[in-house]
Amino acid sequence: MADSRAIGIFDSGLGGLTVAKEIMKLLPNENIVYFGDTGRVPYGTRSAATIQKYASEDERFLLSKDVKLIVAACGTVSSVAANTAKDLPVPFIEVISHSVDAAVKNTKNNKIGILATAATIRSGAHKRMIMERLPGAQVVESSGTLLVPLVEEGWTDKEDSVVLQTVQRYVEEMKRVGVDTVIMGCTHFPVLAEAISEVMGQDVFLVNMGVATANAVRRLLEETDALNEGLSHADHKFFVSDRTAAFESTASVLLGEKIDNFIVEQVDINKL
Repeated sequence: MADSRAIGIFDSGLGGLTVAKEIMKLLPNENIVYFGDTGRVPYGTRSAATIQKYASEDERFLLSKDVKLIVAACGTVSSVAANTAKDLPVPFIEVISHSVDAAVKNTKNNKIGILATAATIRSGAHKRMIMERLPGAQVVESSGTLLVPLVEEGWTDKEDSVVLQTVQRYVEEMKRVGVDTVIMGCTHFPVLAEAISEVMGQDVFLVNMGVATANAVRRLLEETDALNEGLSHADHKFFVSDRTAAFESTASVLLGEKIDNFIVEQVDINKL
């Protein structure tokens, strides 16, 4: 039976829009409710307890919008706070396990790089899952802290020397070891895919968390007969916890297109 309720997506900020982008591309009939916790970003520098608290509050907000599925479009939440989903009344999808599956499937030399936030690296989630699926793999981790503000400033051009030098600094060890697959373990990083590929080499496979997650969403909705069928125009709603002024410019960068018809609303997450 078709289900017209929206897919709920949340992130610590607007980076999760790269996941929303891939879901909208793959499932154009699906309604989307997106929440970006811009008032408390970044999560990556917070304690595990604080991240879990924030994730629970974000999930509660999406449930108030009657969503049929919740996607944690945040590597930090997926690595540190996925346990908050155990009591949810709707299915939950995180971004790490599906990214790991894609990396393990595509590596030829069993050398995998992980480029993510500091909190995601500290959690060890990617490495642990890789070793479970591919014992003996060599994993190189790097926290690309400065890459997030580069993206949000719109500095993403692969010809930009600042962008290339910053990427180079973070992937030096990966290049030295000779990884053939890199998980872009932060939702901002797919926007830098061309620059990362320029530095790493065209033969290195880059795992886009958004693509891997969108495929997982489609499989789940197909398996549970919950696709929204026959809808002529999907309805997308966007919410943030801080001022909405910067949404349009940042969202345009992350979605890869200029937006002029999206309505974004500010909400007080603490009053829900």
